[in-house]
Amino acid sequence: MAYLNLIDLPSRNIMSSVANLTTSNFEIVTVDRNSEIIDRRSSAAEYFTLSLGDGVRLDLVSIPSGTFMMGDERHHQDEQPVHQVTVPAFFMSKYPITQTQYRSIMGEHVGSGSGDNYPIEHVSWDDAIEFCTKLSQQSGDRYTLPSEAQWEYACRAGTTTAFYFGETISPELANYNGDYPYQGAPTGENRAQTTPVGSFPPNAFGLYDMHGNVWEWCLDEYQPSYQGAPLDGSAWISSLTEANVKRVMRGGAWDYVARGCRSAVRGSLSSRSRLAGCGMRVVLVGMSG
Repeated sequence: MAYLNLIDLPSRNIMSSVANLTTSNFEIVTVDRNSEIIDRRSSAAEYFTLSLGDGVRLDLVSIPSGTFMMGDERHHQDEQPVHQVTVPAFFMSKYPITQTQYRSIMGEHVGSGSGDNYPIEHVSWDDAIEFCTKLSQQSGDRYTLPSEAQWEYACRAGTTTAFYFGETISPELANYNGDYPYQGAPTGENRAQTTPVGSFPPNAFGLYDMHGNVWEWCLDEYQPSYQGAPLDGSAWISSLTEANVKRVMRGGAWDYVARGCRSAVRGSLSSRSRLAGCGMRVVLVGMSG
């Protein structure tokens, strides 16, 4: 297997090339195994806003470099072996791409029709790549899907628990099928549809909706285990990629059980598949000039 390096430019160049960063302040929460909130604390993150035209904006959060343990030895085989990964700094969209953002770039409507601020869904991996290509052409910078390592690192935001909220979640903290809780948590609401982005508390990096709402495509091809996976935050892609190969999805969705929304969970579909609950998020790869 060959590794595709997402960070074509040194990460420090990307970070230093972005001017006019804005600081956002927010509250993060931690829950116990019964999904009761046991801690609330203030946090902050820096981000910049990209104009997509006609008043449509895309916020991208600064994710610091760091090292983390990727995977989870307690659950599925494809989440093993747990391994240490060092991820360079990057920027990631604060929310899943919304219907209005997608329409602004692609010139077409895709999704449930729930509203402009709802996440795009029914998007294939091929669609997501086309979105990134057109976004890059329009902005003059280079955007793509996150690697699996980038996604999980960004989702965990320094945590080692099953969710960035702690050892479980509740429907008050994420959008999933509340009829099927995780471990000792009680059952809760099953909304049976997406919710507007940013409806629930963020993680410590200032990212929203990383658990549930919609699955988010990653750049990587799906592999049945992490044996031989890259350790530098890059995407795992073969040198001879076939059309319609299985690609990785992360984060779970509104119709998934809580267990399927954990930080380490890996989903996969063929690159042409368009299903309800399949959405996307983007990362900034490199700056022009």
